[in-house]
Amino acid sequence: MKRIAKIAGDLLTECRQRGFYHFLLMYLSNSFAMLRAFFYKLLYMGNIRSSVYFLGSRSRIDVFCKKSRIIIKHFVFIRKNVTIRVDYDSELILDEKVFINDSCNINCVKRISIGKYTKIGQNVCIYDHDHNFRGKTADRLLTGEVVIGSHVWIGSNVVILRGTYIGDNAVIAAGSVVKGYVPPNVVYMDKRQKEIIPYK
Repeated sequence: MKRIAKIAGDLLTECRQRGFYHFLLMYLSNSFAMLRAFFYKLLYMGNIRSSVYFLGSRSRIDVFCKKSRIIIKHFVFIRKNVTIRVDYDSELILDEKVFINDSCNINCVKRISIGKYTKIGQNVCIYDHDHNFRGKTADRLLTGEVVIGSHVWIGSNVVILRGTYIGDNAVIAAGSVVKGYVPPNVVYMDKRQKEIIPYK
């Protein structure tokens, strides 16, 4: 009973702060996002295991293999224009209360996991693979897991590449390209310089 009273009190406070009209619009939008999420869960019934989550307008989930698996914990919020693709024998895990902002791209063919309470800024791209452009093996793709810890903040326009581990509470500065190990409790800033490397 106390919990219900607290939720009602919080909603009333939010309604006063935002104004009734905007409060109503926001929760209407969230209701549609929850329905979209449920639609994709039904569409890929054998591939998506989820609790209550939200999928914003024009966002989509593409599953290209019956072996692919997506696990979405409760209250994950995915905003507009996000594309999530999984293929082959892959696993994507979004832990509880992960927030993914507009126009992000997550492309998984092996394994990507994102820890609880992690917040991802706009236009972030996460890949656990890249193309075998040197062609030294027959494999078309080179793969490596991506592990993002809990309470991580990822700024806008970040690119996270295969074989990356980001520790808990790390902050990834906007515009960075991340590959390799990022320890917990640090700010990671990638200051790139122009470099041309011949590979043949």
